[in-house]
Amino acid sequence: MLRRLAAAAVGVLAVAFLCVPPAAALALPTPKDLTAFLDLECFKTSPYQPPATTLTLRHINPVLSTLPIETVTLGQREQLCVPVAKNTQVPPSPALDFIKYIDLSCYRISGATVNAGLVLSHLNPLFQNLPRTQISMNSPQQLCVPVIKNNVVPPPEVLSLVSHVDLKCYGITPNNPLNQQLSLRQLNPVLTPMIPTHGAQVLYARQLCVPVQKAGDTIPSAVFNIVRWIDLEKFDLVTPALPTVSLTLRHINPVLAGLPVEQAVLTGASQLALPVAKNGNFPPG
Repeated sequence: MLRRLAAAAVGVLAVAFLCVPPAAALALPTPKDLTAFLDLECFKTSPYQPPATTLTLRHINPVLSTLPIETVTLGQREQLCVPVAKNTQVPPSPALDFIKYIDLSCYRISGATVNAGLVLSHLNPLFQNLPRTQISMNSPQQLCVPVIKNNVVPPPEVLSLVSHVDLKCYGITPNNPLNQQLSLRQLNPVLTPMIPTHGAQVLYARQLCVPVQKAGDTIPSAVFNIVRWIDLEKFDLVTPALPTVSLTLRHINPVLAGLPVEQAVLTGASQLALPVAKNGNFPPG
């Protein structure tokens, strides 16, 4: 009798286990929620030159869609930009689930000077009351592309978005100062135990990084309608001495997935990339 009851109990548990619905997939954030809380701390890295790679890039943000398509060559890696939270601010869900996996490796490029006049507005709630600034977007200096660190792969629905975040960074003038003192906390699970929360003084604006699409990269429409709104203004940053961190980087954008794995040593934070809107064209949501 006991054996029959035990067997029946096991059977009930097995059926119950099989009937448990799978975990719900993460919903995509709105463009407004993702961009408003996307702050990236950019660290200098040990020098690395990728294999000879040429990429054809087109602008996908509506404000810059008339700029010409351009072919660039990847130069030396200069930075790794990783997601952080400012002060006590925490990005809302589901935006946080995506933001914490946006890691961008930035490589030197060159290209045509565009001299595009733009008016920039801060998107993050901490800075929304700051005045708009007028800038000229000049020559391309970097291409920042998505990577994963130490083989930590995000969930599939997160990967389907973050793998298509490509930003072309242009030098800008004038170099307006932000003059803000912040506390920065790492969001990516790889770096949270390695880099402590620290103070940071945000100084002069140096670049505007705008979204582009690489030839050969097919972006799903729902993802395209989010990543096309990612515009980040990069400011010089001063922080206390931070731990030296060694990482393995692997490209996740389909066009660059064949590039070799890279080793990178972070040698100090140098810039902070903050979300902005151009010419009053704000992300929907």
